[in-house]
Amino acid sequence: MKWVYGNYKKYAWGKDELRPTSKDGHDPWGGMGVTLVDSLDTLWLMGLKGEFDESIDWIKSSLDFNTVNPGDGYVSVFETTIRSLGGLLSAYDMSQEPVLKEKAVDLGDRLFKAFDCSGIGIPCGQIRLNGNPAPKNAGWTGGASLLAEVGTLQVEFRYLSKITGNPTYKEKSDHVFDVIKPQGDGLYYTFISKDTGERKQDKITLGAMGDSYYEYLLKCWIQGGMKEDHLREKYDKAMEGVHKRLLQKTAGGTVFIADLNSGRLDYKMDHLVCFMGGLFVLGAYTDPLGIDSARAQRDLRAGIDITETCYQMYIRQPTGLSPEYARFNMGGTSNDIQVPGDAPHYILRPETVESFFILHQLTGDEKYVDMGWKVFQAIEKHCKTEVGYGGIRDVRNTNMRPDNRMESFFLAETMKYLYLLFDPTSASKVDVLHTHVFNTESHPMRRFDQF
Repeated sequence: MKWVYGNYKKYAWGKDELRPTSKDGHDPWGGMGVTLVDSLDTLWLMGLKGEFDESIDWIKSSLDFNTVNPGDGYVSVFETTIRSLGGLLSAYDMSQEPVLKEKAVDLGDRLFKAFDCSGIGIPCGQIRLNGNPAPKNAGWTGGASLLAEVGTLQVEFRYLSKITGNPTYKEKSDHVFDVIKPQGDGLYYTFISKDTGERKQDKITLGAMGDSYYEYLLKCWIQGGMKEDHLREKYDKAMEGVHKRLLQKTAGGTVFIADLNSGRLDYKMDHLVCFMGGLFVLGAYTDPLGIDSARAQRDLRAGIDITETCYQMYIRQPTGLSPEYARFNMGGTSNDIQVPGDAPHYILRPETVESFFILHQLTGDEKYVDMGWKVFQAIEKHCKTEVGYGGIRDVRNTNMRPDNRMESFFLAETMKYLYLLFDPTSASKVDVLHTHVFNTESHPMRRFDQF
């Protein structure tokens, strides 16, 4: 981390991302120093206070949301909230540096206007940080809102209410959980109407565009001190639906979570779904019925099994890295995990090592440290460049050279989760069971009962 952040400073200081092969920076998020802000709490937890202080100096002198200008002027409300707002809030929670709160309130107020774009309070997905025109949903969605995007803003805005004393952030963001309509089995459609909360397509997934809605049901309940029972009830009902309709096992015993398209199972699982290993186990250890209850034990076993499958998605490949998603041969045994031709790439994603960290912290099983070390070694071998890290285009090919993009989540999430996995002393400062909740970008914030 010290090495790669030093190279970010040398080649791309203040840019959204370091490009690891061309050795320069670029601004795919409109120029708001996303890698710098996203990395703040990683630096703090690692004790890299010099780098942290230099980053604070840049924020004081140069972070101006009025000048953010991506290609069409719009930013993603979801991505900006989890990366930039979450990064500012978590670093403020740890350091109490006043400028971080100041910038978080500024950014939060700009993003918060997205909640005014529909009559029932479902936020739009894109907004201009410097004002008009009005928020909108991306054209490719057909005007629909995406489940994950509207339901993965609450941890951040609830925390903003906590530190400002303004309850409106929490009230408006929590309202989304009340107006989105689940199916009878507790699962939610991925494409929904911003005006009614009803489905616009029949796709159900815990992967891309759906995933973190389910995560925030549980995490907001934990964040609030486990008192908002309606959130836990929605989460538990959704997990019943996952077990009933989506959780699958191949003939070889590999457990995975399928997608559901128009009522038909699609036997695939995104790497993004690998967060569910940790979520299942966190849900089991916080179950109001107790860890020894049948429900908690069912979810504990599912979380362990999903995490093992995600590990296998790595180690069965020649590079030791996972594809973006896997297909599953239901009749297969040794060959039941298959790399799809349209997504054989790895882009430094964090979800599997996230589950390693959570399972290690909660169960104490040292095998997850060994698993994480193997993944880390594969990243070092195949993704490292002269100045940073890049993804590879085909995990089956050991001769691939890294590509020219290092997303901010690599330093914010993948590096942080690996570090916390390898250093339990640092991990104890952000205890997922007793003191902290991590947003979906791996930004830990204290639970409200810890203030």
